Amino acid sequence: MAPFCAPAATAAPHATPTPLTSSRKHIAMCLSPKQGGGGGGQRARLASSAAPQVRALSPATAAEEAADPFLAPVNVEYLAAEFAGHGVGFEPVGGSCAVNMALRNGSVAHLLLPSGLVTSYKPAMWHGTVTEVLHTNVAEGPGGRAAIRGGVSVDLRCAGGGGGWSPSGAWSLRDVRGNPTTSIEIELVSAAPGSAAAARCVVTLHPEALATELAVTNTAPAPMALSCGVSNHLRVSTPDATYALGLQGSDYRSVEPALSEFSIIPPDYRAAAESARHRWANRGFDMILSGGGRDRGAADDQPDGEEDDDYKHMTDAMCRIYSHAPRDFAIIDRGRRNSVRLHRRGFEELYVFSPGSQYQWYGKYAYVVVGPAMLEPVVLGPGDTWQGAQYLRNPNA
Repeated sequence: MAPFCAPAATAAPHATPTPLTSSRKHIAMCLSPKQGGGGGGQRARLASSAAPQVRALSPATAAEEAADPFLAPVNVEYLAAEFAGHGVGFEPVGGSCAVNMALRNGSVAHLLLPSGLVTSYKPAMWHGTVTEVLHTNVAEGPGGRAAIRGGVSVDLRCAGGGGGWSPSGAWSLRDVRGNPTTSIEIELVSAAPGSAAAARCVVTLHPEALATELAVTNTAPAPMALSCGVSNHLRVSTPDATYALGLQGSDYRSVEPALSEFSIIPPDYRAAAESARHRWANRGFDMILSGGGRDRGAADDQPDGEEDDDYKHMTDAMCRIYSHAPRDFAIIDRGRRNSVRLHRRGFEELYVFSPGSQYQWYGKYAYVVVGPAMLEPVVLGPGDTWQGAQYLRNPNA
């Protein structure tokens, strides 16, 4: 089991990460007018082989992030003209822009702007075809518009003396790098009002993995508390045929499901969510950090138990935060004969949710959610940068 290490904030003057290679003359602002509301560790290793070489993230320059322009609507034609090639295509999807990545080995991934939601990841399989790993649903959103939920979403929130901020729904495309043979990188950026914080997210499609790397810099003169979680809705035949490998010996706490604008909520949970909407709405992993998702009688600093099963069956409805969990673990679906490995960096906890097996096989609620999370926020001093990452790897290539 990997040793327990608290996530660290690195002071920019002493530990500035290696900058990303970027053609900085092109920064496409492709966001809607709506703005967001009020690390460390070595390079990841996936399964038994070395992780793809995803370069470290660095804070953007002050000049770049201080210029927080008024955000324009998505201009798909402009993005296509500026960033064509590299194995990337752009197309309109409602009021959003779909960024489609495709490698020559057959692996593909789709990402939406300005939400940053990854809606599809199809790695190339050993038998020569591709298999969808992620689970998404189309539901009715605000104003009756269609809303895509599920996939891979980042729930990142900052709180300081100036109030709260989240880049959710306010990512802009900064650069596209790579080629269809080796890997494709999509770099997204977002800045808090008044340049109090700057966030960067790089989604990289590798031949055998999908990486999400995050960096948040406190550009304010006062400390800032950062919370972050990544939700991966994984498609399965049914939770009754799904197992989590590698969690034995990990402490766990039972929590309520983390709700966000991208969460898929089964009917049995919907009534509870609606009755507590004033507590849960758009708070995501903040509910877990604040203790709002736990039983009031439970001591916040004590786990509810220790996982005794290294082949955890996910047939029953469950929602847990695992502490001291391995950095690398796997989800196996016997029904689809598929598996996915998840590796995390910069996150000490692991979020695991199963809606249970009472729903239709291969249906709307045939999924499980896993992802890196935090039980305690990270406090960033002025100029400090936090870094975190996750890697979804296909071991069936």
